[in-house]
Amino acid sequence: MLLVPFLTLILSGRGVSADLSVKMAIATSMATIMFTSISSVRAHHQRGAVRWDIVRGMAPGTVLGGLLASLGVFAILKGTLLALVFAAFVTFSASQMILDKKPRASRQMPGAIGQLGAGGFIGFLSGLVGAGGGFISVPFMTWCNVSIHNAVATSAALGFPIALANVVGYVVAGPKAAGLPAGAFGYIWTPALAVIAAGSVLTAPLGARVAHAWPVRRLKQVFSGMLFVLAGYMFYKGIR
Repeated sequence: MLLVPFLTLILSGRGVSADLSVKMAIATSMATIMFTSISSVRAHHQRGAVRWDIVRGMAPGTVLGGLLASLGVFAILKGTLLALVFAAFVTFSASQMILDKKPRASRQMPGAIGQLGAGGFIGFLSGLVGAGGGFISVPFMTWCNVSIHNAVATSAALGFPIALANVVGYVVAGPKAAGLPAGAFGYIWTPALAVIAAGSVLTAPLGARVAHAWPVRRLKQVFSGMLFVLAGYMFYKGIR
């Protein structure tokens, strides 16, 4: 969510076309999640916050959905349309968080088929917008009465299979694109990947500590406020 707007800005400034810069920003952002998620999950797991039962239920679907998005739909759609899709889903997620609607007390996570389907939907959308799935999986799990702290931790664990599946697709589909800059590996811009991965692995545990230290309401407010700002920028990029 944070990386896509900034990488789009940086790549555009280096002369990459608007359409390609959005696609490369999405792909590169997704690739960094492979490194960030490992570091983040370790910190959350030490606090016993990861719901591994949910990870096992949703991970197969996220892989299938991610491959479908990155190998097929991503290459076909225009980058400007992807920017608008990104902005729309981020706005929806932020709205759900800020409204803080309370789910029915009886609502629980769906069964095996439901979790597989939800994982597929999350993996597919993640592949289109370059995010680890937290923008949908966190609101979805809290809607199913999973606590916000458990939802954040479990979403981090789901980030790795989502990222791995999508990165494979971006690498396979990317070489066909015209105008790729130096250092491109498919749609992934490796110089940015190296720098961001190094920094994020070091700071992800700090984020996990802050998430567990803050009260639930404050965590939701900060998360949703950040998403509204980023959605506004990507709407601007897509429309312009």
